Amino acid sequence: MLLKNFLVLFFFMVYLNAGSGLDRIILPEIKDDPFYYDIYDLSKNSSIKTILEIGSSSGDGSTEAFVKGIKLNPNSPILYCIEISNTRFAALKKRYENNPSVKCYHVSSIRLEDFPSEDLFTGLLLDWLKQDIAYVKSSGVPQDGIRLIKKENHIYTFDMVLIDGSEFTGKPEFDLIYGAKFILLDDIFGYKNHDNYIKLLNDQNYFLLKENLLLRNGYAIFEKRGL
Repeated sequence: MLLKNFLVLFFFMVYLNAGSGLDRIILPEIKDDPFYYDIYDLSKNSSIKTILEIGSSSGDGSTEAFVKGIKLNPNSPILYCIEISNTRFAALKKRYENNPSVKCYHVSSIRLEDFPSEDLFTGLLLDWLKQDIAYVKSSGVPQDGIRLIKKENHIYTFDMVLIDGSEFTGKPEFDLIYGAKFILLDDIFGYKNHDNYIKLLNDQNYFLLKENLLLRNGYAIFEKRGL
């Protein structure tokens, strides 16, 4: 518990030191590391057609790994990217504007009412949550982005999903993407994905394909059984 609290505090301080957080380009966390290469291998070798990345940032981290992989996948998968930050989305869109395999969405993945209650948090985490909610309100971007992408592209269930967006949206995002062939979770020791990680470990419909508890805040990859 002490380690978990320390990691949450550490990542929050990094977040604050980035300035206004969501309005700045940040260095990619998933870059040339084991998770990056796992994403590349899965997107290259899996029998998939649709990929959803929640939290694409400016597109030079995990997005890059997905793009490199799907380029070599004979099924020609389409990557749907969600990014709410105005600044990061602009960089993301420019980076992949000539790549027909990448569809970029400037949206909030969930609705404002799906954010967790402020009563659940105190101190730094409460401040962080308020900042995220305020950004969604002020940015004017469409909400409920996951449902929007599904509807526009006639997708019932995505084949592969990476949940790596806001610290506070992982739980409702999980509910919207459950059933995917592959579910990739970053920051499994943070609020973002810890409960999702525990749920999948105890879910008979999925098995743990790979995990790394020591890289940053931990990551895990789950595959649906019976594929």
